Amino acid sequence: MIQAAIFDMDGLLVDSEPHWRAMEREVFATVGLYLTDDECKQTTGMPIPEVIRYWYARAPWVDMPERSHQALAEAITEGVHLRIAQLAEPMPGALEALAFFASQGIPTAIASASPMSLIDVVVDRLGIRDLLTLWHSATLEARNKPAPDVYLGTARQLGVLPANCLAFEDSGSGLRSAYDAGMQTVAVPAAFEYNDPKFAIADLILPSLKALTADIIATLPLS
Repeated sequence: MIQAAIFDMDGLLVDSEPHWRAMEREVFATVGLYLTDDECKQTTGMPIPEVIRYWYARAPWVDMPERSHQALAEAITEGVHLRIAQLAEPMPGALEALAFFASQGIPTAIASASPMSLIDVVVDRLGIRDLLTLWHSATLEARNKPAPDVYLGTARQLGVLPANCLAFEDSGSGLRSAYDAGMQTVAVPAAFEYNDPKFAIADLILPSLKALTADIIATLPLS
């Protein structure tokens, strides 16, 4: 049986991806790298240090070489904290999905690649503290997504076997993380990559959390 529902955060529960992309474009511009919004979508779901390494490998910046990767990561993350605290909204169906599992007495959790400080901002911005059993950050584990560490750590904290968890993800790297943890998985990709074959490993693919129903959950092997 499904004994826990575990949710990614960015792009799944909260519409934060536009804010991440906006800050990436702003901060990368300070070192002479001018990205488009579509280019930023290429790194959706990656931890920010990985995003920086991704773009540096393709277009090493020379305008301000004294700007370390860590400094760029901190600037992006700080900017996103402020934007999300003031502007972010829940993704369609996100609050209803959390409320559904809570109403069934099924523990719910967040397993995010973002730092705990940002998870706290989102939890308060969306007002979902009472709907969650716990929230956990991959930055507290040895490896970030796509490694399975954050999902394994979340299941361990919940006291539930990974095989009895249902994980929800919107990104390919996050889906791989949950899949390799041995969980049942539901992918909720963004429209621009909905048909990407990387989501084929999911047990179920939905266009939005609004499409999640009790009948759909009943089709999964664990229910």
